[in-house]
Amino acid sequence: MQGELERAIAVVSGAPAKVIGAGRTDAGVHATGQVISFRSATELDGAVLSRGVNALLPADIAVYGVVPVADPFHARYSATGRTYEYRILNAPERDPLERLREHWLPGALDADALSRAAERIVGRRDFGAFAAGPGGVREVRRAGWRREGTRLVFEIEADAFLRGMVRAIVGTMIRIGRGKLRPEELDAIVASRDRSKAGPSAPANGLCLVNVEYGEYGERRNEVSDGDGDDE
Repeated sequence: MQGELERAIAVVSGAPAKVIGAGRTDAGVHATGQVISFRSATELDGAVLSRGVNALLPADIAVYGVVPVADPFHARYSATGRTYEYRILNAPERDPLERLREHWLPGALDADALSRAAERIVGRRDFGAFAAGPGGVREVRRAGWRREGTRLVFEIEADAFLRGMVRAIVGTMIRIGRGKLRPEELDAIVASRDRSKAGPSAPANGLCLVNVEYGEYGERRNEVSDGDGDDE
């Protein structure tokens, strides 16, 4: 995504541009709420720049808007919060048209147990047990599951996320939904800060970055959509 955006912006603005994203995403992860920042001396307004860039981007990337921001703004370091969503199709048959956007699980899942598990990860603590790399303290502001027909959707908001954190949390919760773990066991898993104590990571295709917040800069949502992605 970064390379394609830099190429398109350079062509339209007439000068090279270094793109900075609000977050990285593993291959297969999506982003409908990704935000990027770049410096440019162009005199083109946001609407013209946006149309020009979109005309040059591949089909799986689209810019939804371009706005000027104050000099200190940084898409990644100025962010005060991020929200991810994970979609599970919990049905006997898969949906071929949505296969790239959701994880198909045909077996029964206990929605009540999933909801009780989500409540237990809210708070500020070291989430190293769910990290694909070094651990660290993060504040999970809210987390919960909702049902949309045959789909179960997990939404989680935090000040920031460790690499692989959301997929590892969902993978662990799937074990809870299948009755292999009790929701209360999440407390010990988090306290251990040991990745081997948690469940396997859920597949990348169900995960999507849906929102980024910027505090004093206001919320910047859905400015760039990325159909591939690189880690949460």
